[in-house]
Amino acid sequence: MTNKWFRPIAFAGVAIFAATLILTTSRIQARAADSAPARFWSELPDGAQAAKAQSMPDFVDLAAKLSPAVVNISTDEADEPAEGAEPPEDAPNPLDPHSQGPLEQFGVEPHSKALGSGFIITKDGYILTNQHVVDSPGKVTVTTQDGHNYTAKIIGHDEKSDIALLKIDAKHDLAVAPLGDSSDLRVGEWVMAIGNPFGFDHTVTAGIVSAKGRFIPGNYEDFIQTDASINPGNSGGPLIDLRGNVIGVNCAIYTHTGQSMGIGFAVPIDLVKEELPQLKTSGKVVRGWLGVYIQKVTPELADSLGLADSRGALVAKVLDDGPAKAAGVKRGDVIVAFDKQPVDDSRELPLLVGRSDLGHKGVLTVIRDKQTIELPVTITQSREPEIVAAEEKSEKPDPGAVSPFGLHVKDLSPDLAKELGLDTPGGVEIALVQPGSAGDEAGLRSRDVILEVNRAAVKDVDAYQAALKKSAKGKIVLLLVKRGENTIYVTVKPEA
Repeated sequence: MTNKWFRPIAFAGVAIFAATLILTTSRIQARAADSAPARFWSELPDGAQAAKAQSMPDFVDLAAKLSPAVVNISTDEADEPAEGAEPPEDAPNPLDPHSQGPLEQFGVEPHSKALGSGFIITKDGYILTNQHVVDSPGKVTVTTQDGHNYTAKIIGHDEKSDIALLKIDAKHDLAVAPLGDSSDLRVGEWVMAIGNPFGFDHTVTAGIVSAKGRFIPGNYEDFIQTDASINPGNSGGPLIDLRGNVIGVNCAIYTHTGQSMGIGFAVPIDLVKEELPQLKTSGKVVRGWLGVYIQKVTPELADSLGLADSRGALVAKVLDDGPAKAAGVKRGDVIVAFDKQPVDDSRELPLLVGRSDLGHKGVLTVIRDKQTIELPVTITQSREPEIVAAEEKSEKPDPGAVSPFGLHVKDLSPDLAKELGLDTPGGVEIALVQPGSAGDEAGLRSRDVILEVNRAAVKDVDAYQAALKKSAKGKIVLLLVKRGENTIYVTVKPEA
């Protein structure tokens, strides 16, 4: 009997206890919610769920489909080095597109001067690669995935974009890699690279688009940045999206070791497609130009020029017989747009102008003396290859008179004025820059010629000293400097 009644009584007791516990817990939570401090951070609303995490994409089919279109490219040296000659001891470049040293460790023949990658874009054998992969003299050999070797002809190349177009003659249709649209790329999107790093042919690596619009000094285009492993030998290979389209040509790595550090760069395929017709028909790319030297608008320059912000391209020099000269562009103008397209970074302007058709009638939006004006301009063919900067002489300069900012200055000599092509001999030559001084930090050099101080012309040292005395105390001084055949604006911070 005891056992018969024990269980129901026990269960009833548990039920009463559970109900009491729930009620008590609810009251405690309610009091805790009432007393909780206000959150100053963001959280998802109640009931909202985070998006379901995506699994890793499957690159198997993509690699199988695109690998037959990727080729190995090697260039044989035309001349053997003289017996006993020492190899050059080149310092490593942090933006080295390809490093030859490690290749010999993996069995690459010593006579192979360049080893890179490429990919076939037409069934009859047109191939895209980097210009630097095939810039060595000698025979260019293309090896396809099936092991066949072909002697390639260089149809065209462009040093500025580092792109080359090759052609091989095969007796059958070749596998091709379709070209996509790099403008549709999004940061964080998955991409795959195929190439021949260190001579290991058809190596597949994957990663994401790390950034877009990256600029590398000395290069023409704005690069795609990716963390897909790119190593020496990947140069010229394709960067591929998940749809199987080529959206970039791998060309460079940022490295201190000669190997991948997770920062690689590719030329956007949209830029390449713009150049392909010219490369095929004429073997080179002809670009438009403005005929100006420009520089970045720094916050200090913006303050000196009275600009609201540091966007745009500051015109440091207007070349004679150029489109900008004919349009009325003046030194000191800040170009903030071309054909209504904003120029936020000075490096964007050459890209916008270079992609314009020759004879294109565009409009420059310019800030001059704090006023915004529009100047019609007609784009003509670039004469940049014809312009060669004057080489600096190596003789030790005369120290000259000491002036503020650690600068030793003197009146511009007639010989230097003639050498620099100055119409008038007015100006002040920097004879010496004291190390660690304000002038040194501003990047001034000996043999620079100061033409203006705070937008006022100076003809000699006396005028230069007087202009400096008129400068507001504690304010940044804006100098216009002639350097070689260029003119640039330099801001010098006040001395403590």
